[in-house]
Amino acid sequence: EETAGATPPRALLTPRTDGGGPSRNTPRQLAEGGPADFTRRKPKCVEFGLRRAQGPDGGFSASKYSHIGGFHATSNVQAGKLLNIPIAGTHAHSFIMSYTSLALVEGVKVKRVKGGAEEMVELLPLVMKYREELGWTKTNNGELAAFVGYATSFPNVFLCLIDTYDTLHSGLRNFVLVSLALDDLGYTPRGIRLDSGDLSYLSLECEYVFHTMADRFSRPFFYDLDIVASNDINENVLHSLNKQGHGITMFGIGTNLVTCQSQPALGCVYKLVEIDGEPRIKLSNDIEKVLIPGKKVAYRLFGEAGWPLLDLLVDSKEVDQPRVGERTLCLHPFMEQKRVAVVPKRVVKLHNLVFDGKNGVVPGQDSTLSETRQFVNDQVNHTRPDLLRHVNSGEYKVSVSENTFRFLHQLWHTETPVRELR
Repeated sequence: EETAGATPPRALLTPRTDGGGPSRNTPRQLAEGGPADFTRRKPKCVEFGLRRAQGPDGGFSASKYSHIGGFHATSNVQAGKLLNIPIAGTHAHSFIMSYTSLALVEGVKVKRVKGGAEEMVELLPLVMKYREELGWTKTNNGELAAFVGYATSFPNVFLCLIDTYDTLHSGLRNFVLVSLALDDLGYTPRGIRLDSGDLSYLSLECEYVFHTMADRFSRPFFYDLDIVASNDINENVLHSLNKQGHGITMFGIGTNLVTCQSQPALGCVYKLVEIDGEPRIKLSNDIEKVLIPGKKVAYRLFGEAGWPLLDLLVDSKEVDQPRVGERTLCLHPFMEQKRVAVVPKRVVKLHNLVFDGKNGVVPGQDSTLSETRQFVNDQVNHTRPDLLRHVNSGEYKVSVSENTFRFLHQLWHTETPVRELR
């Protein structure tokens, strides 16, 4: 049922609630996804949530807002095409399982691009030569056939899912065999994906094997291979992996990103604070639900270190708006003894008017997706690190000006009925 007066809030908030989730999750997951060992590459994060996103537009929206939030790529091909987002992904387990024997890839050829002689070369004999040399004759034949088949179709982006049968004793080894053969022909393999098991242990073991192969065969590409992890990754898993140590260079995050496991709904409300120029207030027994009345302007005040110190709400009619280098008194909205004087190094007005009641939409130019992404990245980079901590994160302050504080409490006093006790 529609509630009187509820249509504007629903129309304004629903897109921000649905789409804002991935955008809220991505900065925290990107922060947790950083390396515990800073001699390693910083892992990238890729959105893998198409099949788990909710609603008819959920997959597309998740890809869009994850990209805005800072993720590097998406597995959603349509979103990648329409929004110009880099695409990343691998094959499925079912692809591996569909191959039953090496006979299925006998005779398949790949063009040699090394040495200037472009000729079609059978891939399987090259792979079998390395299999014999390394003594890895017990790996799963169907899996090896699948990797050979995949390599013939995608020699330039050869990245394999290696946990279908046995991660270390089959999948990893079969990947190495096909990678060596591809390198002989002039192609550079991309890496592997882990989708189950102890991601810390398995990624470090895979990294060790890659480095061993690089030294044994003088193939430096092994040092640069990606190790992708994609098994129910969330913020807690990322935090745990960083504490344990790992060799992962890319995280594929799906369900817990697009469904916003940690905060599935944005705790945001739309309230009336002024009508026909008259400030209004809503009172409540819960202090956090008491409104700050009147049309206000929001500012962000930056300190000398470059971090934002706090946000300040100022009545739009106030003459004394905050200015750089001038002392500004900032108060807690409901506790007068909590106050601080700020001399800002930089002052940023946070909001621009886009819809003006009866006057309709305010003319202006919308930001492009890349501009919005860069804006979000800049905001995160200028956020105090303690606010992004996984445990005991800091609290960001929102204050009001002295005049706004006085008016709030005056109107509160006026609108509160006086009870009589007899």
